[in-house]
Amino acid sequence: MTPREVVSHPPPLRESVPHHIAIVMDGNGRWARRRAQPRSLGHRAGQKAVRAIVEYCLRNRIPVLTLFAFSSENWKRPDAEVGALMDLFLKALDKEIDELHKNEVRVCFIGELSAFPDPIRTRMQVATTRTAGNQRLALNVCVNYGGRWDIATAARLAAEAALRGELDAAMLDERTLARYFCLADLPPPDLLIRTGGEHRISNFLLWQLAYAELYFTDTLWPDMDAAQFDLALDDYARRERRFGCVPAAPAAARAG
Repeated sequence: MTPREVVSHPPPLRESVPHHIAIVMDGNGRWARRRAQPRSLGHRAGQKAVRAIVEYCLRNRIPVLTLFAFSSENWKRPDAEVGALMDLFLKALDKEIDELHKNEVRVCFIGELSAFPDPIRTRMQVATTRTAGNQRLALNVCVNYGGRWDIATAARLAAEAALRGELDAAMLDERTLARYFCLADLPPPDLLIRTGGEHRISNFLLWQLAYAELYFTDTLWPDMDAAQFDLALDDYARRERRFGCVPAAPAAARAG
């Protein structure tokens, strides 16, 4: 997922640009199957699309990107595929962190990381520590992550805080609970993109996506490029985000 060194250029003029994009990267296996290739080849091709979206966010000054790289349910896949994914992930961490750091990308891994082998956890920690001070793009990579796990973990942490006397359980509300979730230090996603033709969120950021705009495309993840991302952002720019409220009447209508 290494971006080339990206020079900032003025982004395309849009009335509304998301500050935080979340993506369910779906379709690697089908991309490979259509080419009579092993699924591992599809995952390697998917890395190119990760590079493309990182570069896209840097060029368009989108400050937060969250990728669903490996769900808690993905462990149920065949052992050979999981092994290939782990090997690919390990090599990517070794190879690409230099360029991400050069481009001032802060990398953070989100999920139950204890399930990964020690070499991968070590490299995750090294990447996180090395890039912690970068501010141009916050890249959150969700691995062994599930939205229900996130909610259960937040509830447990809040309960533990109450038992320590740090939190009044009677005063617990959405705002208080929110700070115990993953990504609590960042604004919630404005736009969710799911590739591959499926129209569901698959246990991804269940709390954080409450008011996100959803964009589904039939394009398989390895085929996503800048032009495809432009389509998603153009669609987002045409949306009216009301967050459950009634839109304000135009000034002329109020005057009348």
